[in-house]
Amino acid sequence: MKKWLIIGAVIAVVGLIAANLLKSDTKATEVDLGTIVRKNLVETVTASGTLTPKRKVDVSANTIGKVTRLAVAEGDRVVAGQFLLEIDPTEYASVMRGYQAAVRTAKADLQVVQATVAKTRQDLSRVRSLFDCDLKSQEQLEAAETNLSVDEARVAAAEARFNQAEASLDKARYDLDKVTITAPMGGVVTRLNVEEGENAIMGTLNNPGTVLLVIADLATMEAEVDVDETEVVRIALGQAVGVEIDAFPDTTFVGVVTEIGNSPIYTSTGQSQQAVDFKVTVTLIDRIDGVRPGLSAEAEITVARADSALAVPIGAVVIREWPPRERRGRRPTPGKAEPDSVEREEREGVFVTTDDTVAFKPVKLGITGEEDFELLEGAEEGDRIV
Repeated sequence: MKKWLIIGAVIAVVGLIAANLLKSDTKATEVDLGTIVRKNLVETVTASGTLTPKRKVDVSANTIGKVTRLAVAEGDRVVAGQFLLEIDPTEYASVMRGYQAAVRTAKADLQVVQATVAKTRQDLSRVRSLFDCDLKSQEQLEAAETNLSVDEARVAAAEARFNQAEASLDKARYDLDKVTITAPMGGVVTRLNVEEGENAIMGTLNNPGTVLLVIADLATMEAEVDVDETEVVRIALGQAVGVEIDAFPDTTFVGVVTEIGNSPIYTSTGQSQQAVDFKVTVTLIDRIDGVRPGLSAEAEITVARADSALAVPIGAVVIREWPPRERRGRRPTPGKAEPDSVEREEREGVFVTTDDTVAFKPVKLGITGEEDFELLEGAEEGDRIV
């Protein structure tokens, strides 16, 4: 009796296994179906960066000295020519007064020798008249002519000293003017790096001078974004751009590509690997109230557009070996044995449904939209696809 119970249990287990195997063989795979339709497709390249003014000026010191007057604060709006600050003018004012005195002295010396020359000319004229009347000798005439030549040379030397003094005065006046710094352009003081009483340092060939303040025109802003090397080749001047700024959520600003960098930007990604980007400048057309330099921005650059194009969902496109191999266990078609030398390649394609069958069809794709590929060939409008 016990033996028959064991045999019965084994038979039941085998039956359950066979039933499960049969059920798994007949189970269908659930899929989503779609239809190839026409859409307007737009392909974009996305990149991140920061905002910067299109026009800005770094105001640096042209001389060395202490800041004695400061007339602006960070955030102030200024106009071209407005007084900004002054560097201690004491030394330069003293030098200028010295050259002013030198100019006055040189001018007086010049006037003296000019008067001497006028008298020497009169003396020469009288000697010539007397010489013509045989009342003066040839030696006296030559002496008078020599005196005139000497005095004229003194006049030329005095004029040179006067011109030199005036040139030195102009240089001293220029140096004095440099201590008074005015706005080179209208805009907003976006950075102020100096306080009243601090020393300003003039730059040299290998050492930049102190940037006292920065004036920027915030009316026109640019977004400087880094674009990957694989995508920068698709960007061209004049392409439309939508710019989103973190500080202004739910708002997209219109811009245009105005500059594409030629020098690569290398960024270390770890393990001695480097990412290569290129700087792309986008000029914003829209005016942004309350904008500040350095705000984070994300640019969506439109690189291609296809209107009323056949569209296939991105999720429907797969890669398969083509031409396909014969399935194992399938009886080969008589007279069509597949040779081993058939060259196969990986092809993009879609699975098209017809009645109750599904077939893989290679396709040729165009631009990539947000959710769809542009379909150039391989399927038709209205085809049902997996």
